Amino acid sequence: MSRNPAENQLNLHRNNLKESNTSVTSNGAPVGTKTATVTAGERGPVLLQDVHFLDELAHFDRERIPERVVHAKGGGAFGYFEVTHDITKFCAAKVFEKVGKKTPMAVRFSTVGGESGSADTARDPRGFALKFYTEDGVWDLVGNNTPIFFIRDPILFPSFIHTQKRNPATHLKDADMFWDFISLRPETTHQVMFLFADRGTPDGFRFMNGYGSHTFKMVNAAGNPIWCKFHFKTDQGIKNLDAKRADELAGSDPDYAIRDLYNSIAKGEFPSWTLYIQVMTFEQAEKTSFNPFDLTKVWPQGEYPLIPVGKMVLDRNPSNYFAEVEQIAFAPSHLIPGIEPSPDKMLQGRLFSYADTHRHRLGANYQQLPVNCPYRVSIKNYQRDGPMNSTDNQGGAPNYYPNSFGGPEPSVFAHKLQNTQQPCAGTIHRFETPDDDNFSQATVFYRQVLDQAARQRLVDNIVGHLKNASQFIQERAVKNFAQVDADFGRLLNEGLKLQRSAKM
Repeated sequence: MSRNPAENQLNLHRNNLKESNTSVTSNGAPVGTKTATVTAGERGPVLLQDVHFLDELAHFDRERIPERVVHAKGGGAFGYFEVTHDITKFCAAKVFEKVGKKTPMAVRFSTVGGESGSADTARDPRGFALKFYTEDGVWDLVGNNTPIFFIRDPILFPSFIHTQKRNPATHLKDADMFWDFISLRPETTHQVMFLFADRGTPDGFRFMNGYGSHTFKMVNAAGNPIWCKFHFKTDQGIKNLDAKRADELAGSDPDYAIRDLYNSIAKGEFPSWTLYIQVMTFEQAEKTSFNPFDLTKVWPQGEYPLIPVGKMVLDRNPSNYFAEVEQIAFAPSHLIPGIEPSPDKMLQGRLFSYADTHRHRLGANYQQLPVNCPYRVSIKNYQRDGPMNSTDNQGGAPNYYPNSFGGPEPSVFAHKLQNTQQPCAGTIHRFETPDDDNFSQATVFYRQVLDQAARQRLVDNIVGHLKNASQFIQERAVKNFAQVDADFGRLLNEGLKLQRSAKM
């Protein structure tokens, strides 16, 4: 019986061996016996002098690094990005400098709320994290398979993620936690409708789009800035799983998406995505009817059309999952000259939180790990020491600035691109935004993007989950959805009544 590449991986490894292997300890000494400890007599106790056994056990006790708090379950691959269209009038980043240029890259796809052992087919947004290894360092574009998100202020992020996790008393997923938060924060409505529509359960990773989601600033060679959004459209076409099939796969093949990605690449069926950007001038941003830096909003493509840029192709599977997927670390703060942050509040919060969690999870020198290393750049800075430093620690170069002994100097090229003027004025305050037009774009999504059958599936999916929440929370959630469309609210209310009747 034929086996797919994932099933046959160990046989392929054995067949590709070029020479015999000798087992060694972590310090490189050859191992004479792998099947017995050193004991005092045949039945005696194990001796402390069995350094090979201690080496094995001590490493085993430390094999697991802390799980990602968010995006714990995921799969990854490697490939390249190729420029197909000239956008240098918008951006001077070297990754886009000429048509035909290829930049190596790494990708990690993931679910958001589940633990490392959770199912790939859960109804959940999908992480879409990209790492470009450019000549100006690593650029990470860390987004999702949706162009929007649940909240617009990062102070709410820990609470929102807690509602996706487990009840601290019962250690169970809790519908009350989820829908209580959702219904109390109506800005979540737009993303919740994406989540419970068809694209909430994509058919693996290859058949979904990816988005930078946030607004970014692009700067051209003349130092002129513009606002930008990134869209990666799957060349395989959009495919989703219906709720029944997704639930079946959660039980029969919880690693469905990881398996599908691995096998497609191993078979030479390399998945690809086409990159488009939307751009908005500073003047347009001042005049828009919505906040262009609000992560709960899309930029209408009729006003800000998609501009083609290039193609991402994935053509190599990881050689080792832990080394190249579990340890890969993406951060929105990993930017390169020509691409900068915007005032997007959620992006501003992520600039700190991602790199900070990597320092906790992997260590202060996480960017020295091969998969994270900006290997196309010679690292010269004033950072030194720290646990797990795996380089020469920059030898005898000075570790302070300014200095008179040949230490690295700032880049004139980067200075020009990273110091574009941006007006910033206003009253310092904690500005609440609960009523900032939470429903109009959700109405467009419901009435114009979804057809009748898709609207009914959206209603069924929400009812199937919301029915598990307390009735007062159900009523509050339905009230929010009714502001999107009165008929939408009516259908949800009728569906929930039927569910309650069935329980009586």
